[in-house]
Amino acid sequence: MDRRLSLITPSGHLTLGNLLGALRPMAAGRQDAQNSADCFYGVADLHAMTTPHDPARLRSLSLETATLMLAAGLDHATLFVQSRVAAHAQLAYLLECTASTGELARMIQFKEKGRERPSTRVSLYTYPALMAADILLYRPRQVPVGADQRQHVELARDLAIRFNSTYGPVFTVPEITVPAAGARVMRLDEPTRKMGKSGDGPGVVRLLDPPDVVRRKVARAVTDSDTGPDAVRRDPAKPGVTNLLDILAACGGSADAITTYGALKKAVTDAVVAELEPLQKRYADLSADPTYVTGVYEAGAERCREVAAPVLAAAQAAMGL
Repeated sequence: MDRRLSLITPSGHLTLGNLLGALRPMAAGRQDAQNSADCFYGVADLHAMTTPHDPARLRSLSLETATLMLAAGLDHATLFVQSRVAAHAQLAYLLECTASTGELARMIQFKEKGRERPSTRVSLYTYPALMAADILLYRPRQVPVGADQRQHVELARDLAIRFNSTYGPVFTVPEITVPAAGARVMRLDEPTRKMGKSGDGPGVVRLLDPPDVVRRKVARAVTDSDTGPDAVRRDPAKPGVTNLLDILAACGGSADAITTYGALKKAVTDAVVAELEPLQKRYADLSADPTYVTGVYEAGAERCREVAAPVLAAAQAAMGL
């Protein structure tokens, strides 16, 4: 069974980087899978609570993220909001009872954002167990993972192996696979940094940015002072230009015959606006009928509960509950 699983944390507004690097490959994966119902894509709202947050903003971002996932073409997959499937939090506690403090203290997010800070939320320390639960509940045989999340999937594997050895065979131990190369979009103002949804400012193109905003942001993109005939080229020494060329290619544009940065930025703007236009139109249509979005995610959560229930029950029974 080619089961696919991926969750997106609503920690900010989704960006062009999320579309090209995550949503578009997820849509392609759905189309490639023999049974699209075995593609489980979720809004990881519980993961957005590991740092101080505003409840109204979290609720708004969760709905926006859910609607954008539908608008991006994931409507034939099983879509769900993590907090609506109680088994995620329930299994997370059982895995916390399986993990050690040393393992969790080595997790990079805690080391960088929380260690030795008295105000750090306990959830930032324990959330790798929740991420492991997100994975193990659905018994996928393979988990595609990028470099920034590999450590967490390795922990999920370790916990599954330890649990099975200690309490009995309950979990499928997933294999880590390298996903097909996707577009890696960098910030326009700092092209050595990834364009992430938690970022802000002129270097981040959001999926719901109107065309005039996209135009202003691309116009201000960092390039360099090169004015030679081959200035427009991919080169590690030219990260800003390389990033623009990668964005242009990922959005279906071509740099053929482009010799100036002005022409490059215009081409990138046109390509990005064309890429976002159908997504934004579908988003607007879906937003006009929020009951449809709610219905899709309620149906998805119900299927997730059906799939997760026997796994959670087996884990509970194995541990003596």
